[in-house]
Amino acid sequence: MGPAPARRAVLRAAALAAAAPVIPSLAAGRAGAAPRSVVRAGARAATPSSWTAQPFALKDVALRKGVFAAKRALMLDHGRGYEVDRLLQVFRANAGLSTRGAVAPGGWEGLDGEANGNLRGHYTGHFLTMLAQAYGSTGEKAYADKIRSMVEALTQVREALRHDPNVLSVPGRFGTAAENVRGSCQYVDLPSGVLGGATDVTLSAWVKPTHDAAWTRILDCGNDASRYLYLAARTSEGVPRFAITSNGPGGEQGINGTAPLALDEWSHVAVTIRGATGTLYVNGTAVAANTAMTLHPAALGSLKNNWLGRSHFAADPVFAGVFDEVNLWSRALTAGEIAGLQEVPAAGSPAGAGDLASYAFDETSGASFADGSGRGRHATLRRTWGGPSHPGFLAAYPETQFIALESMTSGDYTVVWAPYYTAHKILRGVLDAYLHTDDPRALDLASGLCDWMHSRLSKLPASTRQRMWGIFSSGEFGGIVEAICDLYAITGKAEHLALARLFDLDKLIDACAAGDDILDGLHANQHIPIFTGLLRLYDETGERRYFTAAKNFWGMVVPTRMYGIGGTSTGEFWKAPGVIAGTLSDTTAETCCAYNLLKLSRALFLHEQDPAYMDYYERALYNQVLGSKQDEADAEKPLVTYFIGLLPGHVRDYTPKAGTTCCEGTGMESATKYQDSVYFQKADGSALYVNLYSPSTLTWREKGVTVTQATDYPREQGTTLTVRGSAAAFDLRLRVPAWASDGFAVTVNGSRVKADPAPGSYFSVSRTWRDGDTVRVAIPFRLRVEKTLDKPEIQALFYGPVHLVARDSARTYLRFGLYRNAALSGDLLPTLTPVTGRPLHYTLDGIRLAPFSEGTEDPTHAYFQRSERTVVFGTTDSGVTNPTGPGGTTLLDAIWSAAPFRNKSALVKHAETTVHSWVGAGRLSAAEGRKVVRTAREASYAR
Repeated sequence: MGPAPARRAVLRAAALAAAAPVIPSLAAGRAGAAPRSVVRAGARAATPSSWTAQPFALKDVALRKGVFAAKRALMLDHGRGYEVDRLLQVFRANAGLSTRGAVAPGGWEGLDGEANGNLRGHYTGHFLTMLAQAYGSTGEKAYADKIRSMVEALTQVREALRHDPNVLSVPGRFGTAAENVRGSCQYVDLPSGVLGGATDVTLSAWVKPTHDAAWTRILDCGNDASRYLYLAARTSEGVPRFAITSNGPGGEQGINGTAPLALDEWSHVAVTIRGATGTLYVNGTAVAANTAMTLHPAALGSLKNNWLGRSHFAADPVFAGVFDEVNLWSRALTAGEIAGLQEVPAAGSPAGAGDLASYAFDETSGASFADGSGRGRHATLRRTWGGPSHPGFLAAYPETQFIALESMTSGDYTVVWAPYYTAHKILRGVLDAYLHTDDPRALDLASGLCDWMHSRLSKLPASTRQRMWGIFSSGEFGGIVEAICDLYAITGKAEHLALARLFDLDKLIDACAAGDDILDGLHANQHIPIFTGLLRLYDETGERRYFTAAKNFWGMVVPTRMYGIGGTSTGEFWKAPGVIAGTLSDTTAETCCAYNLLKLSRALFLHEQDPAYMDYYERALYNQVLGSKQDEADAEKPLVTYFIGLLPGHVRDYTPKAGTTCCEGTGMESATKYQDSVYFQKADGSALYVNLYSPSTLTWREKGVTVTQATDYPREQGTTLTVRGSAAAFDLRLRVPAWASDGFAVTVNGSRVKADPAPGSYFSVSRTWRDGDTVRVAIPFRLRVEKTLDKPEIQALFYGPVHLVARDSARTYLRFGLYRNAALSGDLLPTLTPVTGRPLHYTLDGIRLAPFSEGTEDPTHAYFQRSERTVVFGTTDSGVTNPTGPGGTTLLDAIWSAAPFRNKSALVKHAETTVHSWVGAGRLSAAEGRKVVRTAREASYAR
């Protein structure tokens, strides 16, 4: 355990409990650093001077009934009911501890998942963060209890890894036995000379295999992969095998069994060599023989490695199962003697205990196994990888992936899959556990992890680190820099800040700081969280290039690589800026990307209150993030998408890639922090930002007030805020969405506030607020389209903040015309037909339109092809083909671009002027022009 954090550090940790993990710094100032933080009277905690806005903790913002609360309830139920021993299984296995009979979740969080489970452990970190946020939001004891049990287990895992392996004693075939948990990478090391130079020999063991992996060894004695003998529990054909060779696999003299050893049952396996005859026995019966053997143990000479459970071939798995009664004799037992071993231990049988070595596995602790042969050939339990390089190491797999990464030059996730990414998830999880439960063990786990990483990375040349971090997938490290800086704010350890800087990827940082877009071809989610970390490094060091790089990067993604739902990436990668329609596929918009872009937008807002960041936040939260969670309950899975395909007719997959993916992990986190960016306060407490219109209650403790939003937004076009508590002076800053082009209005206690609200800004109301003051905000929606940057005819449909998608199984673009009944205001909504009893549901040409945010399995069209074939006004068709001008602009586009119109006369006048111009340019005949104007004059329009 490290030293207890100073009281000031504990106080400041409260800031970490705010939904976003961007927090204050603790240590004394450094040369060139930004001015250090100071604690304001009554503040929860100090914050960096670079922040001009501050977040509220999850516990201070209570969700009220609405779409977010409903979605969250599904995830809260999942977190409340899921058995955490399943998540801990891979950690306990790695440490050689009992897994308590738990079955790992599978998918990416298990040994049988993609890339052999090389990412296992990451999902446990996500789950811890989800539980911490759930507890922070609800205060429900069930979540705290789960967190504490997981922290206790991880503490035990780390302690076990700090020491030599300890036998896992279990009931045996006779008395006790030693279990080798799958994933433990443990084996029994027998002393050299254990075969004693025998020519005739018997090898005998009781085993209970628990997994069907091929080529696992019961016994393997040899020097390397050319001179050895082995007894395998299972070959690639599934049967046991004995082999001996002095010339590698091609020279093996072998004996194959005829049937697999049963899983989870005891089997006795023995082999005898007498002269040229080798015989394989299973459960006392001879099942195969080789009568032409020329090799025997003595012919191999002195063998330096003699192992139970481990192979001389590095790719072969370690035996998973239980060992009991392993005996080696310097003679070939008779068939009767082999049969006599079936019901009693060898020592009590006619054969007697093995005279070369005999292990009864009676030990219940320690790492040594006594030899009962009288020769003193005691055995030792070991790990194939030795042990951690530092006592702070904590993972669900050996340190070998971290070691291998240091020499890699290109990515191969089947060998090394983002070990520092997984380390980040574990670090974030235990840190969040500490912040929400004050469990000092969780803080010690987090601090130890960073101590270990620093000890490892600080020894590497800078060139090695730059190469590592630039490797696709294998070198991915997620948001680890942000988490390390958050930890540094608590511990104040110089090594932790130094560690954060060891992840600098200079090529990326320098390019983005200079405004050079090098994102084409990069893996999106590997890089987005880097920039949130850079903002935290800016907070701690004052280095402006970190901030500039993050700010410029955001502008390279939003909007030029952003889909209408707020997501980014196609097949997980970025293409050239401005190519949207050209990148649509069934593997667009990886859910993690939206999660991380939201975090980055939020972090940027803390530094600069640019409403564009919150416009993006609303877009991605109300569309992709909500829509990525299925509207169903499930005890086994969180039901969150990985990709969201944006091609026509795509059906969302809420159980992707066999489960426990990164996106399901971030999806769990998103669903337990929906309220994290609804409100912010100005750093000096002089203003309250209302960024999102969401039913919620803010408790602003410093001001002694609560602010409650009562709304059904976005089913309601506005919100009502009520202030309760003490009199308090502050500016109420209400975000005017960029899409709110007309009609945004505010009243206070029934009196309209006179101002000219500009879309994409904040509407400020400054006053001393008193108990019961009520603010009504009207935010009229309009139906509008967003054209893709590369193909303007491919468009997305929005009603206010809501992305409307068509539900249709067709796999080609639907063709829609929207001007046919456009209102004088320019609103396209009258063209749609509302569905009775279903808010935000419409039909168009018989096709259902619905919010993207609804987590259904309907085939959807997020984009459609705009097709205004003829000139139509107020549902009256002129019969004139809608001509196209320069840049793809049609006549109707040109007419309606001047909306809103004060009245019908204004529209007709503008139509006349536009038609005259188009006739003059030869795009319309004079007769066609007269028909268009006459239709515009005769039509009736919605207002």
